[in-house]
Amino acid sequence: MEKMFCFQCQEAAKGKGCTARGVCGKPPEVAGLQDLTLYLARGLALYCTEARRLNLDPAPSPEFIAESLFATITNASFSEGDFQERIKRAVQLREELKEKIVSSGLDYELPTHPAATWTPTGEEEYQDLISEVGVLRTENPDIRSLRELLTYGLKGMAAYLTHARVLGYDDPEISTFLEKALAETLDDSLSADDLTALVLRCGEVGAQTMALLDQANTSTYGHPEITSVNIGVGSRPGILISGHDLRDMEELLEQTSGTGIDVYTHSEMLPAHYYPAFKKYEHFQGNYGNSWWQQNKEFQSFNGPILMTTNCITPVKEGYRDRLFTTGVARYPDCEHIEAGPDGKKDFSPLIEKAKQCPPPTEIETGEIVGGFAHQQVLALADKVVEAVKSGAIRQFFVMAGCDGRMKSREYYNSFARQLPANTVILTAGCAKYRYNKLGLGDIGGIPRVLDAGQCNDSYSLVVIAQKLKEVMDLDDLNQLPISFNIAWYEQKAVIVLLALLALGIKNIKVGPTLPAFLSPGVTGVLQEKFGLQGITDVEQDLEYFLG
Repeated sequence: MEKMFCFQCQEAAKGKGCTARGVCGKPPEVAGLQDLTLYLARGLALYCTEARRLNLDPAPSPEFIAESLFATITNASFSEGDFQERIKRAVQLREELKEKIVSSGLDYELPTHPAATWTPTGEEEYQDLISEVGVLRTENPDIRSLRELLTYGLKGMAAYLTHARVLGYDDPEISTFLEKALAETLDDSLSADDLTALVLRCGEVGAQTMALLDQANTSTYGHPEITSVNIGVGSRPGILISGHDLRDMEELLEQTSGTGIDVYTHSEMLPAHYYPAFKKYEHFQGNYGNSWWQQNKEFQSFNGPILMTTNCITPVKEGYRDRLFTTGVARYPDCEHIEAGPDGKKDFSPLIEKAKQCPPPTEIETGEIVGGFAHQQVLALADKVVEAVKSGAIRQFFVMAGCDGRMKSREYYNSFARQLPANTVILTAGCAKYRYNKLGLGDIGGIPRVLDAGQCNDSYSLVVIAQKLKEVMDLDDLNQLPISFNIAWYEQKAVIVLLALLALGIKNIKVGPTLPAFLSPGVTGVLQEKFGLQGITDVEQDLEYFLG
């Protein structure tokens, strides 16, 4: 008997799936509770769908569903207690929504699927159901593949929607689709064609969600600006913030102002430096380290406390366990969790007090890196960019957005960037950039050869840039642009980015370092036939493919 089965991330064991313990560090007990949480979220989504049909407000269930999907993303929550509470909360919300529907006096139809009716009397009953509700519950490999592809896209969408909601931005159309699509993964009558249509619709709504988050971020903190970010260290104690949540960034900077403590970003928090609203903080020191998978070494040498705001936690070492704090959906056993208060605000004083007891960070590198090339900034340079393309100074753009990871095969992206001709430009977003953003690749007529748009969700900026270039170059199709897509992926937020690109009609994308284990041969064949989606090969062959 397998202890678990999970193949949602790029590092699935043996390229097939983790069955004893997640490569990410997730124990089988947590994997099972995550499966059950997802199952009950699907059942709750059935109730939300019925409530919306009756024009009843399903709140707060939509927020709970999105946050629960977010919590099951790779490297987010490793806490059994977290998911046990989510399971209880799902049942509670379901019963409350059921009562609202029944008492409405409307002509309702209550869901009868077991996911919407199961009610445990104790936690000992969880295990019996867990064995029935995981990924392998679907026997047909193509239907399973499409259901999981849709589910992982919805997880990425839920993450971005949750970030937007934290800043006060929402879109009922997104929630309505997310709930309906999640519920549809329970429907055994749907064909492969039905599910394929849902997957593509997921990509469309995913692009809409990234646009919403872009609006939330830029309306709240201003449009990113071209910025040089220090990668050295100062002489004062520091707090390191990692993950993706900009509201946490803002609150931490506010609370540390005037305390004698510096704040540093790590991994996907690097783009916080590009936002005008954060530049007023003199103690916002710089960026420390590289992408998420190197955190064990870098968190040790940082010396001060670390705040994990979202996913991207690796198994925590004893050397810094007492200095690692989590917040939001991120949780790790025996690490202190910072909850929001009734007013929605968080108290980071435990980190501040801890920082005062710690030495300054140990320097691991020096210099600066440049970023802030989100859509508004690049569009301000549109005339210069188009002229460089027309003159031949820029031969081609390469979108190399996405995720970084531990596998040695990811050195491919470093080599690919190094071997690109000097008349090409890299457009990037996400932590994949750490493979090449410190290579010193130079510029073309003042345009840097690596244009960093920001976090993984800022891949939306790259689409906006492509659409604007299509317009000013008077082209009929995005695929006519001198832009090639060589995407790295690791987890589910990269899945929604890929689905968004496919929904926009972008073809001939290469994905690596491996194709997802959850793509069956049949589904892979359809994606290759309809969209030209391919896995990477080696640098030389792929350069010939893109440039030949």
